[in-house]
This record gives sequence, C-alpha cells and structure tokens, in this order.
Amino acid sequence: MTFQMLQHGLRKKLWEKIESRGLTGTALASRAGLQQAHISNFLNGKRGLSLEAMDRVLAAENLSVLDLIDPEEINRRASIPTSEEAEFQNVPLVRTCRAAGEPRIARRTVWEILKFRSSFLNNLRASCDEARAQWERFVALRVDAREGMSMFPRLLPGATVLIDRHYNSLEPYRRSEHNMYVVRSPEHCSIRYIESVGGNIVLRPHNPAYPVEMLAVGAQLSASDYVVGRVAQIGIET
Repeated sequence: MTFQMLQHGLRKKLWEKIESRGLTGTALASRAGLQQAHISNFLNGKRGLSLEAMDRVLAAENLSVLDLIDPEEINRRASIPTSEEAEFQNVPLVRTCRAAGEPRIARRTVWEILKFRSSFLNNLRASCDEARAQWERFVALRVDAREGMSMFPRLLPGATVLIDRHYNSLEPYRRSEHNMYVVRSPEHCSIRYIESVGGNIVLRPHNPAYPVEMLAVGAQLSASDYVVGRVAQIGIET
C-alpha cells in the first residue's frame, strides 16, 4: 500500500460524499483550512496532497486511513489465520441502514463484529449485477420495533438479520418462499417482501395489521437499486 494509493482512496471517498450531496468542495476546503483551488485540483486528479494536508482532510471528514484501504488488501496483509479463525468470517453489525447501503463499510459505522461460519456464508447463492458484486458482501442489522412487528412472527424487535448484499434481484431464492429484503427509501429502511409493479416497489408486511406501502422507482433506476440485500438469516435472542 503506497501513499499514492491512499490518496486515490481518499479522492474516491470524497467523490462518493459529493455525489451523494453530502459534501461540496467549498465546504471541505473551509473545514480543512485549505484553499478551494487546492481541493479542486486534488479532487480532479491534477495534484496530490501533502501529508499534513491529507491529515487535515481526514480530520475534517472524520475519516481514518483504514477507511481508505480496500478490505481485501487488509485481509491479504493480515496474519495467516488459525484453523479455528478460518472456520469463521467476521460480519459487521452496522449502526444504521444507511451504512448498510454503502458499498464499503466504514469502521465508524460498525456497532460490533459478529462471527458466522465460513461454510454457511460460502454456500449462500448470489444474484446481482457486476457493479453490486464489488460491494462487501455481508452486513448485519438489528431490527427496530416497527420493522420487527411488521414482519411478526417471522421477525421480532431486537432480532439480528444477516443481509446478503450480493442478492438484490427479485428472483425467489427458494421456490416455496418469498424473499425478505431490506429496502432503502428516502425516509427510512424497511424489511419487507417486495415486488415490482408498474414503476413502483410494493412493500408487503407479513403482519396483516400493518399496511402495504408503495415506493416510486426513480428515472433510470430499477427496483434492485433500492434493495440493500436479501435477509439470509435471522437471529432472535431468547
């Protein structure tokens, strides 16, 4: 991992924030105490940042160097696992559904690390396009009261769901069952059965006491773009 690669990772991370409308070059320059032209040239690949300037930008955006490194690169450089460690994989339990919808999971969004058997995870079938296949595959979420009761009795408030983010197609995973998905909307995330009907996503609860909802699909998008992933496992503490 070279300093140049770290700068490339920082540039990519900043552009992701800008494109999601959460950041502007002007605001970044102000927070980092750098000239706007300096930031603009860096973002457009015309120049690099000094070590001091890079530290300022990282601090301004609450980022760490680990956020800039591809997790696969970290894994390649990690020590060789023991047989017991190789039997399990780490899956981040993220704090928010918004974090679950990010291609790469930032360390600051992780609540804790859960362990799942590698054999179980490796046997899960994926169904996604090439772009989605570049995402980190598995994350976990803790179910809140609203989502837990809307899918009762399949879910309960406080349950932990394992999300396979490499399964965002609407094809059934098993013929006899409806897939349960985590779906993003502008206001919140929902855990529902879904189907695509006439340019809308129909969100169906399991509990008939909760209403069916409709989510309009934006121009140039498909229903799959709103899917965080398929619920692959449910853990309920008793």
